Amino acid sequence: MEAWVYIEIALMVAFLWFYFLSSLRKDKRLPWNWPFLGMFPRLLKYVSRLHDSCTYLASISGGTYLFKGPWFLDMDMLLTVDPANVHHIMSENFKNYPKGPKFKQMFDVLGDGIFNADMELWKIQRKNTRFLINHQRFHKFLIKTSREKVDKGLIPVLDHLCETGETVDIQDLFQRFTFDTTCKLVTGYDPGCVSIELPDVPFARAMDAAEEAIAARHLMPEALWKLLRLLKLGEERKYSQAWKTLDRVVSEYISKKREELMKSEKSGNDDQDGGISSSISTPEEQSSIHLLIIKDVAKGEKVVIRHKQSTDS
Repeated sequence: MEAWVYIEIALMVAFLWFYFLSSLRKDKRLPWNWPFLGMFPRLLKYVSRLHDSCTYLASISGGTYLFKGPWFLDMDMLLTVDPANVHHIMSENFKNYPKGPKFKQMFDVLGDGIFNADMELWKIQRKNTRFLINHQRFHKFLIKTSREKVDKGLIPVLDHLCETGETVDIQDLFQRFTFDTTCKLVTGYDPGCVSIELPDVPFARAMDAAEEAIAARHLMPEALWKLLRLLKLGEERKYSQAWKTLDRVVSEYISKKREELMKSEKSGNDDQDGGISSSISTPEEQSSIHLLIIKDVAKGEKVVIRHKQSTDS
């Protein structure tokens, strides 16, 4: 009985000590680094508003913040939005900051493409990608595709909404616009997601599921999410299904473009559209195009264009 009394007293003293230390912090807005748990309780508290929470921490910490995870679980993360740091890591000294095998495991849906590649493989893919998207014919095709999608897709939908008085999720609408134009640029195929009917987009839903699973991987020990992946439980089950959908949809688009190119070759018509898919001829190139089209639909950004911006900075 006396042992329990001593334990209770020790716990109370420890609690009061850490409470006292927390009161001495210069900036109480920052998460408290708890013993054993690190800053993980704060992460769980704001997990439903993870992006907003990270943005807030970056703004009050000068742009760079070290998140301390639970002890012994190797979950420490460095958050930085400082332009000088980003330029140093992503451009000026990129070779000193390899992504490493853990990054590739975390984002395995991207395969061996440029976003997971390191060192020489990254240089080769970067060179090929820059050549494609910096080509004058691609720029012309980009302008043509965007203009046509606005005139024949976006404006008719907005006109219809004005006439009927219906409400629409504007973010979803622009995500559809980005998806259509990116598919056209990368595969040469327009899925027609920007239309009055606003059809279901399996690729977008699959990308959302993949994003959620990857985010969940960052919130748990590596051994745990790998176990869930092995057992196909929780978010990892959705992730596996989403991966199959992404592969299937992209393969369909690429196959349609390949058939089109083969027909043009047989007929002697070499009038290619200027999209990235114009270079498709081998299975290896199919794989490269597959990885280029994987993009962050929820954020409405094109992976190809985003990579171009990072290499130009």
